[in-house]
Amino acid sequence: MSVAAAVEPVVCEYTASDGYVFKYRLWRTAGEPRGYVVALHGIQSHPGWYEYSTRTLCESGYEIRFLDRRGAGLNEVERGHGMPAARLVADVTQVLRDVRHLRDAAELQVPVVLMAVSWGGKLANAVCGTRPDLVDALALQYPGIKPLIRPTWWQDFKLRYATKRGWVNYRVPIPLDDPELFTDEPDWQTFIAEDPLALHEASVGFLAASRGLDRINDRVPQQITQPVLLQLAGRDRIIDNVATKKHFDRLGSKDKELVEYPNARHTLEFEPNRDEVIGDLLEWLGRLPDRRSP
Repeated sequence: MSVAAAVEPVVCEYTASDGYVFKYRLWRTAGEPRGYVVALHGIQSHPGWYEYSTRTLCESGYEIRFLDRRGAGLNEVERGHGMPAARLVADVTQVLRDVRHLRDAAELQVPVVLMAVSWGGKLANAVCGTRPDLVDALALQYPGIKPLIRPTWWQDFKLRYATKRGWVNYRVPIPLDDPELFTDEPDWQTFIAEDPLALHEASVGFLAASRGLDRINDRVPQQITQPVLLQLAGRDRIIDNVATKKHFDRLGSKDKELVEYPNARHTLEFEPNRDEVIGDLLEWLGRLPDRRSP
């Protein structure tokens, strides 16, 4: 099948069930899509970091909706905020319902895939575990389910105290300001350091929501029975790969694939072997139509 890709994504708006209007980038193919992908970004990043891989997926025939999380990326309202965890889950499930309706109305036998990078993997895992009926397959790249970078006991105490007092809008720095945590590539380090859309502070409410997602993820692994792809960076300084693999082993799916890139840093999009990473993702996606969930 010959498919022409959109040269650039179309920035669209979506109204959540609570009235919040958030943006997403739509990459639409010229022909019938081979699948629909809903993608989630990390805590500091936004969809603009992943244009190369998203364009490649689109050129390969996939229609992608890369969501700008509320308070992040192109969304200026409530910058750095997002609470509670159920609200973040609801944002994604609402989009997934609409995408499935679109797919079914077109009578296409293609999968709806939830894909996520870094912190977005924490959210994607919670969505898939609580609403498995909406997801045909789950693709996780260096997911933030089990991070290495955690608050100190004193920071943890202050966060709990602030949450108890209701100081949900109080902002704290995100401890990822060193671009070397993401990649060894100097050009991409400069890109990260100078990116005006990168998020550098988060509210106490958002951090409480992130904790809420941790609690959800601790109890739902067995509910995730769809095909799952996990791609890890072997030299990751942000994600605990050992703990992540243990979580991966707990998933209820009998169709799990793990690929690790030993020399890569956290953000695989910025690594010299990114074409290999995207190729592995495309190969996995290409096998999904035969395994579409009813």
